[in-house]
Amino acid sequence: GSTGSCARAVVLLYDDTHKQWVAAGGGPQTLSCVQLYHHPGANAFRLVGRKMQPDQQVVLNCPLGRGLRYSQATPQFHQWREARRVWGLSFGAPHEAAPFAAAVLRALRVGDR
Repeated sequence: GSTGSCARAVVLLYDDTHKQWVAAGGGPQTLSCVQLYHHPGANAFRLVGRKMQPDQQVVLNCPLGRGLRYSQATPQFHQWREARRVWGLSFGAPHEAAPFAAAVLRALRVGDR
C-alpha cells in the first residue's frame, strides 16, 4: 500500500540528446501526485507518480533498487538515476520535498538490509 500522503511535484526525465529536462509522459509540465509504495511481502519500495489531472496518467513507476542514489540537488529539486534514465522531481514547495526525501532515504536504508 501507499505510505504517507502524496507529494505534489512535476515528474521530469533528463533528455540526454537535448541536454534538458522534459515532462515524463510527454506534454506540458504539470503537477503529479508522487507516492512511495511499500510491498511488505517483498519488503520492496517503489515510487509512483500520477498526473493530478482527471485521467491520472501514471508518469512514474520506479522501483527503489539497491544502490539507488537519491540526490537532493536543491530543496525543491531532487533527482536519481534508474538504469539509463535520470528522473527529476520538481516540488511545489520545499516543505513537501523534505518529508518525501526523508521517506525515500529511509526506504533505501531498509532495502539495504
